[in-house]
Amino acid sequence: MSYKIFPSILSADFANLANEVTECESAGATGIHIDIMDGQFVPPITFGPMIVKSIKPVTNLILDIHLMVIDPNRYFHELRDFGADSISFHVESSNSIKADLDLLSDLGVKRSLAINPDTPINQIVPFLSQIDQVLIMSVNPGYGGQRFISSSIDKIADLKNLINEKKFSVEIQVDGGINAGNAGQVILAGADSVVAGSAVFNTYGSISNNINKIISNIKREV
Repeated sequence: MSYKIFPSILSADFANLANEVTECESAGATGIHIDIMDGQFVPPITFGPMIVKSIKPVTNLILDIHLMVIDPNRYFHELRDFGADSISFHVESSNSIKADLDLLSDLGVKRSLAINPDTPINQIVPFLSQIDQVLIMSVNPGYGGQRFISSSIDKIADLKNLINEKKFSVEIQVDGGINAGNAGQVILAGADSVVAGSAVFNTYGSISNNINKIISNIKREV
C-alpha cells in the first residue's frame, strides 16, 4: 500500500524555514503542505502566495497548497505562477465550485476539494468526477496542534468505498492531528496521504526522526 507524507509548515520555524524544508526532503517527505488563511474563512491570518515563491527555489518537493479563504479563485493564478503543484479549497468557502475547479484544470494544477469535520461527504459527491483529491479535515481548520477527531476514520473509509464504487480516480488526503500514533490507522482506512505539522516540527526530536517515526507507524499498520 502506497502513501505520501506532507509536512505542514504552519508549525515550522520561520526563521529557519529553508533549512527545515530541505530536511523534510532529505527525510523522505513527498511534499510541503502550505496553509494560506485570510482571517475570514478562519480566524487566523498566516501567509500569502509569496511563501510559495520563496520556497520553490529551495526544494524539489511537491508544493501542496491548502486555501482556507473566502473566494479562493482570487489566488489561483498567482499560486500557479509561483510554483504551486496542488491547490485545495474548501467546499464551504466557494459559491462557484464547478467554475473554480475548471479554472484549476485550465491552470494545470492538481484539483483538490477540502471538507471540514462537520461537512458530510455527500457535499462533494457532485464534484468527484472533476477533482483529483479530497482533503478531509480531521480537526477544525485554522489552528495547528489540535487533537485528531476519531470519527474521521469512518469518514475516510466511507469516502474510499464511494470512490471505489464509482470508479473515480480520486486520492484522499487527511489533515489535522496526524502523528506517529495514528498515521498508519489513517492510511489503513483509505487515505493516500497525510499532512503532519506539530508531529514533524517540534522540540522533541529532529525533523528527520519525527518523519521516520510516522513512516515506521504506517509500515507497521499497513
